Amino acid sequence: MKLKSLLFAILVIAMVQCAPQNSKLKFAISFTQEMSDQAQDGRLLIMLANNNEREPRFQINEGLKAQLVFGVDVEGMQPGDKIVIDETAFGFPIKSIADIPAGTYYAQALINRYETFNLKTGHTVKLPPDRGEGQQWNRKPGNFYSTPTQVEIDPARAATISIEMDQIIPPIEEPEDTKYIKHIKMQSDLLTEFWGKPMYLGAHVLLPEGFDEHPEAKYPLMIYHGHFPSDFGGFRTDPPDPNMDTTDYSARFGIYGYKKIEQQEAYNFYQQWISKNFPRFIVIEIQHPTPYYDDSYAVNSASMGPYGDAIMKELVPEIESRFRGIGEGWARFTYGGSTGGWEALAVQMFYPDDFNGCFAACPDPIDFRSFSLVNIYEDKNAYFYESDFKKLPRPAHRDYLGQIQNTMEESNHYELALGTKTRSGQQWDIWEAVYSPQGEDGYPKRIFDKMTGEIDPEVAAYWRENYDLRYILERDWATLGPKLEGKIHIYCGDMDNYYLNNAVYQMEEFLKKTETPFYKGEVDYGDRAEHCWNGDQVNPNYISRLRYNTMYLPKILKRISESAPTGADLKSWRY
Repeated sequence: MKLKSLLFAILVIAMVQCAPQNSKLKFAISFTQEMSDQAQDGRLLIMLANNNEREPRFQINEGLKAQLVFGVDVEGMQPGDKIVIDETAFGFPIKSIADIPAGTYYAQALINRYETFNLKTGHTVKLPPDRGEGQQWNRKPGNFYSTPTQVEIDPARAATISIEMDQIIPPIEEPEDTKYIKHIKMQSDLLTEFWGKPMYLGAHVLLPEGFDEHPEAKYPLMIYHGHFPSDFGGFRTDPPDPNMDTTDYSARFGIYGYKKIEQQEAYNFYQQWISKNFPRFIVIEIQHPTPYYDDSYAVNSASMGPYGDAIMKELVPEIESRFRGIGEGWARFTYGGSTGGWEALAVQMFYPDDFNGCFAACPDPIDFRSFSLVNIYEDKNAYFYESDFKKLPRPAHRDYLGQIQNTMEESNHYELALGTKTRSGQQWDIWEAVYSPQGEDGYPKRIFDKMTGEIDPEVAAYWRENYDLRYILERDWATLGPKLEGKIHIYCGDMDNYYLNNAVYQMEEFLKKTETPFYKGEVDYGDRAEHCWNGDQVNPNYISRLRYNTMYLPKILKRISESAPTGADLKSWRY
């Protein structure tokens, strides 16, 4: 018995000695006086990459090639202060610095700087303002960062790695006006009142051929919704250089030379635009970034303010006044894909008299019973399927063969590493910022616990009544239906990477049953098509995605001819 006791004691001691200890590894991050002599608020990040192909800040993502990021909130960080990031900081895809595999890394620090907003609601919040880049934290002008440095890391050994942020991301140059493309930026009274400081809306405006030569003409307006555009895309007056390098590879589409294809399509669009008998109209791409995301979703929101009204009552009238738009609902159409697809359908619904048709491609979830793979009304947890004994993660991204790249939990933990309180600037957080009621702290209420995935049914009920597009259509069809007859067109690939086709199926099921009136629109699917399929059954998506501004035109012209009121101007813009 004594021998057995002795052996057991030795075994216990060995186990204790071999057990993992608390990590002694720390990063001490500071910024120089040259960056600023003011105290800083923001999200402080330390990023580690196991390669030097690019700066670590450009390798942080949620995919299979994700590199490491750990973050902490800072308030009042002074020049020279050393903020310690240790094992308690939350990270992705590894949650704690203590679990980093030992090895050689390239380290980089960055602070996504916040400003203080005193909201009309009486709340004070701290958020990253857009600075012309479309809410991209890794290239936001004014953010401090460090030059990447090679470091040796072993979490089991005590070490403090000091990193000084001595670089600042420079301002972005504003695009210049051309003969065809003009740029508008205006302060919004509605948004300025809500946010407590000057807030702006912008737009890139593509003018029709012959605009100056036909001062009597007034034009229909097409609004192309989507993520933040730096300039009007897909339009160029020069052909591609015939000697242009075509060795670039698009992993998304699996082809080489895609940059030249894009330039050729942009030039082809210009050739159509100036051709004889091509219908003349105005196309705009709106810049409406918020302190939460690169795009407001073009609707009014409890936490972000009246972006829908600001666009429709301030920006659109200004553009139509300045560039001779017809300025009536029968002569306005809207289209877009993904975020832009949701927006196209939402603004058609929320401003039904102000548009004569929407073309919503691969829209973000339009029925929250299929919030990707989550039913927010019946499921209890967004991250895992319900089971007595299994813990099966819900996927968040797949390819056309169903191969999974990341899960719901991973996508949301990636965001949590980048920012707390819905401040990551990423996809799941912006849905929350748009759809959720405002919390007592002034930030959006969580639809589900960001760490565990537990769904809040009260927040889900708010989402349903205010932003579940299928539910709202069904609830209000008696009054909305007559205003939307013939206006709704929805397209989606049946292997959408984010499972967005599931919500489209449910929307279609409702639309096909509508009566008094029947919806008289269109829902169509692309076989094995991934995200951003937009209704083209002939061309591959890498081509059709470049043709938004012309592909729906035959249907738009038909709609105008059938629905324009008596006496409408159908001639001045058909020169």
